[in-house]
Amino acid sequence: MGIRRYLTVAATVLVLSGSAQAATTHPKPIQGGSINIGVVSGSGYYTVEPEGFRVVVTLTKGTERPIRFEAVLTPGQSVLLSAPREVGAESEVIEITREGDELVVTRP
Repeated sequence: MGIRRYLTVAATVLVLSGSAQAATTHPKPIQGGSINIGVVSGSGYYTVEPEGFRVVVTLTKGTERPIRFEAVLTPGQSVLLSAPREVGAESEVIEITREGDELVVTRP
């Protein structure tokens, strides 16, 4: 999988496909997919819990030990995942936002 291809983050694993252009998805809980940002790749998902949408993203580079990121989002909250590029270039960014009863994944 390419370094600058897709992001996925959804309901027990959500999917977002993106390129250099803007991309937005509205995943449903309990869907699956993969994430690629910078030199890392992995998978992500979210579940609906009483305190909010629990977003879980697990990323790794090759065979190195994976890193897991978790956040609970209430309506109006968002979280950014970013990967720096070379000096002077914009970072790769994935924004995960809870808008009411939907999770919105955007890759600007």
